[in-house]
Amino acid sequence: MKKMMMIGLMAAAASSAIAQDALIKDAKKLMGKNEFDQAVQVLAPALTSNETVDKKGAWNLQSEILHAKFMAIQTEATTNQIEKKTTPYDTLGMHQAAIGSWEAAIKCDELDQQPDEKGKVKIKYRQGSQNKFKNFGVSLVQAGQYFYQDRKDNENALKAWSLYLGMKSTSIFEEVKDFPKDPFYYDIAYYAAILSYQMHKYPEAEKYAKLTAEDPAKAKEAQEIMIFSKKESMKTKEDSVAYVNMLKDLRKQNPDEERFFNLLMDYYTRAKDMNAMKAWADEEITINSGNKMAWALKGEVQMNQSEWDAAVESYKKAIEIDPNFVQCVFNAGVCLNSKAIALKDQLADKNTGGLTKENAEKVKVILNEALTYMERAKELDPDSEKVKWAYPLYQIYYALGDKAKADEMEKLVNK
Repeated sequence: MKKMMMIGLMAAAASSAIAQDALIKDAKKLMGKNEFDQAVQVLAPALTSNETVDKKGAWNLQSEILHAKFMAIQTEATTNQIEKKTTPYDTLGMHQAAIGSWEAAIKCDELDQQPDEKGKVKIKYRQGSQNKFKNFGVSLVQAGQYFYQDRKDNENALKAWSLYLGMKSTSIFEEVKDFPKDPFYYDIAYYAAILSYQMHKYPEAEKYAKLTAEDPAKAKEAQEIMIFSKKESMKTKEDSVAYVNMLKDLRKQNPDEERFFNLLMDYYTRAKDMNAMKAWADEEITINSGNKMAWALKGEVQMNQSEWDAAVESYKKAIEIDPNFVQCVFNAGVCLNSKAIALKDQLADKNTGGLTKENAEKVKVILNEALTYMERAKELDPDSEKVKWAYPLYQIYYALGDKAKADEMEKLVNK
């Protein structure tokens, strides 16, 4: 009984395999009659069935059918153009066939590389695919344009352009030395990058932007897409590190390009990690000690950490580079005023809160230095558009005992 069941199963399997082979033969006959859609429909089960003996042959046939359909419609379109006819033709079908034909060729080659039952790899269809598709790139470009412009179908537009851009890196063409690169190759890479970004497909956007950047004329636009794709896709700490490292690399490659510095500054400011910001500021200073903003950021971190002397020194460096850097002039004054207040609290008598003459003089020296910077800030920004100097000046004048000027500042504070 068991033997009879095994024979039955073997017979069923053989019957199924024969059925799949029959589908392939029928599809070939239909293709020969130019009945391409019917051929594709008949062949479809054989492409996925585990009973299909020659699966790679089935996929090669799928590629041939769709390629033949594409060529037939393209010939019809060309004839119309030459003879100035307005006879309608299947534009959608033509471009779908272009995409499907190349996709099937890729699948065929993938299966063609798998070892047979003896463990040997025998590439059978690659040469045919190379001959058929070597100059097929323009058809995929046109398919992408059609879906993007005429159909407003971004998914298929991106698919077509992606297939075009990836042709050379497929196993079919990776060893072909004279593979043609069209003059609009980098234009399509740019369009694919932009479209991927608009569709929120950020890894793809970054991939195609990197490709676009190989063209020096498009490098700047490509870098923008790379940066913002990486920024938009940040989710983990590792993503953030990758984003920052990319910006730092671009900064080193383009030291005169301020936008990379500004993007890094924006990142560290938003991250609110003072130690990381200071470390980055130090990196920037190492690269260019004349970077006033790096000194300003270092001073800001030190100021927030109440390192008054260190902060003042950093701000002084920035002011040396730009004497009119009013924010740093103001901040230096604030730091010195804060240092004076801290010193006063430190030296004050624990019982009376008063200062000895000697200690009062120590505080006064610092206050006078603070006054110099704060009055300079007032001179640079008389209308307080950039820094609010009135209250700090009031504090300093009051602490120094200059009642008239303190009263003047108080009026401005209370406006």
